[in-house]
This record gives sequence, structure tokens and C-alpha cells, in this order.
Amino acid sequence: MVTTLINPQNGNLAFKIFDFESNEHFDHIQRNNYYSLIFVKEGEGIVKADFTNYELKRNTVFAFSPYQPFMFVPKETVKGFAIQFHPDFFCIHRHQNEVACNGVLFNNIYHPPLLEINDLQVQQFDIIAGQLKEEAQNVALAQYELLVSQLKILLIHLSRIKVEQQPDTTAGIIDGKQPFILQNLKDAIENNFKTKHSAGDYAGLLNISAKALGRITKTHFNKTLTGLISERIIIEAKRELYLTSKTIKEIAYELGYDDEFYFSRFFKVNADVSPQLYRDTVGFAVAEK
Repeated sequence: MVTTLINPQNGNLAFKIFDFESNEHFDHIQRNNYYSLIFVKEGEGIVKADFTNYELKRNTVFAFSPYQPFMFVPKETVKGFAIQFHPDFFCIHRHQNEVACNGVLFNNIYHPPLLEINDLQVQQFDIIAGQLKEEAQNVALAQYELLVSQLKILLIHLSRIKVEQQPDTTAGIIDGKQPFILQNLKDAIENNFKTKHSAGDYAGLLNISAKALGRITKTHFNKTLTGLISERIIIEAKRELYLTSKTIKEIAYELGYDDEFYFSRFFKVNADVSPQLYRDTVGFAVAEK
């Protein structure tokens, strides 16, 4: 069963919840202009996301941001349910203080876009999903507000679980120096991504060779150092495109690009859409309306 709410202002998807018992929903590349939470209850295989492969297995929740490419490559039938919502329906950036899922569930460049849940949590989320389905079909007073409230509860629970599981992503580090370097790399990217864009810049900041730093990054984040830097820049660009009315030229300049057209090409290569299309389909100056 599929329940979909449409934004009456533009005709785009606002909120959608559905069960799936086949592989046809996600067996091809997805580049949606909305957030996707996919609860896998049964099935095995591989999930391809951001040029990285992740294990697809039972009791796993995947969280994908707008235009984040992903697809399932199942070995057997995958069953579960999915919840999808547009930023116009609920903006995680504007409500960060309420749900704290930005940088945890979504837009986290250092951890996989997934979390594991136990059987008790599966039951808990089934109840919340049931409430969301019921309310999505209930065209009544304050339907939007109640749906958003239930969605917030779900996002908070998932964020808490993800935070508990994040330390496990660095398990298996043998070299005692590496955790120190990894944290310093995170700090360096966060403090300098607007002005330093090359792998060599960060190798210099950390006093380590670019080759060695790239090897550590690939081992522990399963991404290249250049990829990490680019992802951080794109996340900030998306936030500015969605939340402000700044021109693309202004955003490019703030992110260290003097050439607006070079920045637009960089954004399209990494986000699969142009900055203008992202703004038009995901949102425009919502915080200023």
C-alpha cells in the first residue's frame, strides 16, 4: 500500500510512505529530490551509494539525502517499508535543534548512510509507521502538524541509535596514531573547507604525506580524501541554496570559488544536478519566506 501527499503549491511529492515486498522499487539508480528512509526487514545483497558499496541485510535502515545516488543490488527478495519526505514538508536544517539528525542520519560524510536495529526496535518503528500511514490517509484538521510531529519522533529515535553505533565505524584501528589523525582531519576539513580544496592542503596541515593520508582515509572512511573534501563543500552549498536567497555567484565566492561557472560544474559533477536545478526542486530561501 502506498500513501502519498502532494504539495498543492507545486504538485511535487511532500510525504510518502509505502511497504515493499519486491526488488523493483530500488533496483535502479535513485536520484530523488527528497529524503528517503528505507527500513529493510528481510533480504540480502549490496547497496551502492556515493560510489561505495554497503551490506544490505535484515533489520537495517538506510537514510539518503536529496539527490544522493543509491540503488539496491539484492541477492534475494527485499522486504520492508520506506518513508520519503521533501524538505518543504520538513526541513532538517531549520529544525536541527529539535531533531538533530542533520550530520547524523543525513549529510554525514564520515559514516555510512545506515544503521542497524534490533527486533524490539523494529516493532517500535512498525508502530510509528502505522501511525504515519493512518494519519497520512486522514484528511482532517492539523493533519500536516501531526504528521510532522510523528516524523520528528521517528527521526529522533533513529538519530539516537546512529549516535550509539557511530563509534563502531572506527573499530579495528591498529595504529595508535590513526585515531588522532582521523579526528584532526575531520577538524581540519570542518575549519578549512571554504578555503582549502585540495588533498595536498590537508596533508600539509597535518604534516603527513598526501599518499599516506589518502590511504588512511580510504581505509577508515572508504572514500578518497578528495571525495571527503568535495562532499563537505557540496553539503554547505546545498544548505545555502536551500535556506538562503544568495545568488549562486555569492555562494561560490563564500566557498572559495572565484569562478561561478567552475563552481557550477563542480557542483553538478558531485551532486548530479546543477545548483539552479537543486534550488528549484529542493527549495528556495525557505528560511526567508
